[in-house]
Amino acid sequence: MRHNYAVLLNLTLKFLLSIALTACGSIFDHGVKQSESADIYLQLGVRYLDLNKLEISKQNLLIALDKDPNNAQIQNAYAFLCEKLEDYPKAKEHYLMALGISPDAWSIQNNYGRFLCEQGDRQQGLEILKKAFATPLNDKPWIAITNAGRCQLDTQMQNNALSYFEKALFHNSNYAPALLEMQKLSFNAGDYGVAQTYFKRYLDVGAYTPASLWIAMETEFALGQSQMAHTYEEKLLEQFPLSKEAKQIRPVLQ
Repeated sequence: MRHNYAVLLNLTLKFLLSIALTACGSIFDHGVKQSESADIYLQLGVRYLDLNKLEISKQNLLIALDKDPNNAQIQNAYAFLCEKLEDYPKAKEHYLMALGISPDAWSIQNNYGRFLCEQGDRQQGLEILKKAFATPLNDKPWIAITNAGRCQLDTQMQNNALSYFEKALFHNSNYAPALLEMQKLSFNAGDYGVAQTYFKRYLDVGAYTPASLWIAMETEFALGQSQMAHTYEEKLLEQFPLSKEAKQIRPVLQ
């Protein structure tokens, strides 16, 4: 009798254990599927963000947030989108949420530090950017270093900015944003030959921008190279006719 009871109890325990394991497996599978689904919407959101299709990007990122609100990279991407939409309080809120989830993520530190600098909080922004490029886990430190340099541009710390851009180019000699900043700083300092060199280096890795063409045009005029200057002038007018730089050359036809 006791033996039968023990067998029955053992079978019952095994049955309950199998149900529990099945349930755990089901919950785990559901969590994985939710996470994978959120990642898909994250990728779609970032893709549309790159294409500047902000409304479609927002729709996808909101779905991703709903499916996985504790995903730091989703919070980071949504914060960046809010920046683009000029909703700066919400951008800050989601950057802080991203950092709360993953405080040591250099990509989030880089974005938030840059954001704070652009919002005028340069001291805190620079401190966060320093953390971003100092961590050994950051395999692309030149990005945060360049942002740290930009954080110094609107202050009396121009020499510090120059040092940051040079440091960024030491880590990656072909980093286009740092090359453009060096072109601008060199031109403003009257080092026209150096500005010319940085622009040529930039053209090996980047596309024309209105600002870079304007500086290149002014650089060539300063060097007495009027033919090359007019070449850059024509490119500016042809490729960016509505830019503020083009408007300085000729008024836009009404």
